[in-house]
Amino acid sequence: MKTILLHPSYFPSIEQMAAIAQAEKVIFEVEDNYQKQTYRNRANIAHSNGKLVLNIPIRHSKDGKRQKMKEISVENDFPWQEQHWKSLQSAYRTSPFFEYYEDDIKPLFAEPVEHLMAHNLRISEILYELIGIETEISETKIYEVAPEAKDLRFLINAKRKSDFEPKAYTQVHEANHPFLPNLSVLDLLFNEGPNTLTYLEESILPWDHLPRGGK
Repeated sequence: MKTILLHPSYFPSIEQMAAIAQAEKVIFEVEDNYQKQTYRNRANIAHSNGKLVLNIPIRHSKDGKRQKMKEISVENDFPWQEQHWKSLQSAYRTSPFFEYYEDDIKPLFAEPVEHLMAHNLRISEILYELIGIETEISETKIYEVAPEAKDLRFLINAKRKSDFEPKAYTQVHEANHPFLPNLSVLDLLFNEGPNTLTYLEESILPWDHLPRGGK
């Protein structure tokens, strides 16, 4: 893949991060309308009882009108940052590399967050640095209806059934339940550490052969 178009998400899935790691250039869609039930404000992690969803509460407009994603504010009356961080600590404190990355990731749950998109873009920057991804990043200037780049915006859909079959790796809770595929890349990072980039680059993406705009 050369240039791909996709949405910035909250601690992206392994599938999305594999696409980014294998691309030469990433264009983030920043001119779209916000939609519910997407990875814009949710991420999946492995917990002792199975998959756990971390969800950022959103402050919706009072008039019910559609809002641009970049205008979406986070509902901070609910202590979601504190709860998400406690969930990550509980889930991964015994994983091989949690302590190694803890100091770099913790500020994302301690410093104030106002707008969802800005937060997601900051998360992306930090993850690229920790993983070692050097892909060129840019943002859209208008909403791309028929983009020239490979359109991977469908990856943001949390209800989509993915055909991605990632290679199994050792997960910290594997004694409690079977391998959980395609969680947030945090799961891969905390369990595989420096091997994360190689894993992403070698992942086989089921839609990689599709033409531009294909799903």
